[in-house]
Amino acid sequence: MSAVMNSPHARDVACVLHPMTDPSKHEKDGPLILEEGHGIYVKDLEGNEYIEGMAGLWCTSLGFNNERLIEAAVAQMRKLPTYHTFFHRSNMPAIDLAEKMLSIAPVPMSKVWFANSGSEANDHMVKFVWFYNNAVGRPEKKKIIARHGGYHGIAVSSGSLTGLTPMHKGFDLPIAGILHTGSAHYYRYGLPGESEEAFSARRAAELEAMIVEEGPETVAAFVAEPVMGAGGAITPPRGYFAAIQAVLKKYDVLMVADEVITGFYRTGNTFACETYGIEPDIIINAKQLSSAYLPISSVMLNEKIYGAIRDYASANSILGTGFTYSGHPVAAAVAVETLKIYDEIDIASHVNAVSKVAQERLSALADHPLVGDAKGVGLIGSVELVKNKETKESFDPQVAAWASEACTRRGVMLRPCAGTRIAFCPPLIIEDDEVHMLFDRWQAALDDTLEYVRAEELM
Repeated sequence: MSAVMNSPHARDVACVLHPMTDPSKHEKDGPLILEEGHGIYVKDLEGNEYIEGMAGLWCTSLGFNNERLIEAAVAQMRKLPTYHTFFHRSNMPAIDLAEKMLSIAPVPMSKVWFANSGSEANDHMVKFVWFYNNAVGRPEKKKIIARHGGYHGIAVSSGSLTGLTPMHKGFDLPIAGILHTGSAHYYRYGLPGESEEAFSARRAAELEAMIVEEGPETVAAFVAEPVMGAGGAITPPRGYFAAIQAVLKKYDVLMVADEVITGFYRTGNTFACETYGIEPDIIINAKQLSSAYLPISSVMLNEKIYGAIRDYASANSILGTGFTYSGHPVAAAVAVETLKIYDEIDIASHVNAVSKVAQERLSALADHPLVGDAKGVGLIGSVELVKNKETKESFDPQVAAWASEACTRRGVMLRPCAGTRIAFCPPLIIEDDEVHMLFDRWQAALDDTLEYVRAEELM
């Protein structure tokens, strides 16, 4: 355990649990309390410094002390600290941000609707899909298909889209009309001897079978993360999105790209849709949109969807949805500045250069006795911990959790995902020497974990 876990401060702090958190652990030890950050590093109350290898929660792209983002927030708070976007009102930061996002969208988009989190954005994506189909006279075409292992938030409809059982258990989720098809996790679900292309074709055939069984007239949309985040930082197998999109076009099903984690250069391109040839009707963004300095998210709609929504709402006098903080001027100002910084420092070139080092080091972890799979793209990826490389037999989730704690003890924050994987997703500003430091510590933590499982006779 880190020193802070045994400090008197930790036990006096109420811990707000993440959905994947074990409550008993925090009741016993208290949370690890972070007090300051700079660059890619954070420090706890005891002064211990860590490489934040997950950019917080996949999001702090520009590091933890970017003065330009701080000044953008302060300047906007002095000018117009808050205002709503109801009743035909707006503000210049929200307008500037929407125009910038539309100018860099991977495919033509018409409008941007702002919210405060990925969960809220995906909740409203569902509402917009439903509203759109009502607008075009297809009231039965409402079902939305997501994927097992996918993550799209934890609100009611976005939590239903999420394909992780712990997000459903006890909450009466998923709601009706939300379906789940097979994961894109080739290493875990590919058949013996099956190529990536054949696996992708099989998943597309399974999706088509589901659409046909449900009735194409009832299926409205398919939503997917280009790279699955909380489900294990899983990159898609070769040919996956081409095969999936062919099915969607055949049955007039909308393609929704959840770029909450992958948007804004995480995979080396502005959007992962460019990396994987995805042509979405709707794009969801958050996290790196503001480097997470302030909460903001968005739903980008193409003209086909927006035009129908506009006309139907106009005919009925109102579009009855929105949040008090949608397009909040301070959050929008920080996001505008974030996008300016990306352009000025040419973050895309930097990510593409440093990711070569990161992906080489990640691939090398495949040689470790505990690692069955090691894959990624850009500055995101993961390893899967296995008892047996030949059979792919998994450990219980406690081993990945123990390995994550071992990383923390070694001075690098990484995340256990999907029970068997350890993910990395560092700030985009990370340099080559810091990448090597991150992976050196990760390697040492895996060695610690190997000693642990052997001592516990888990292998």
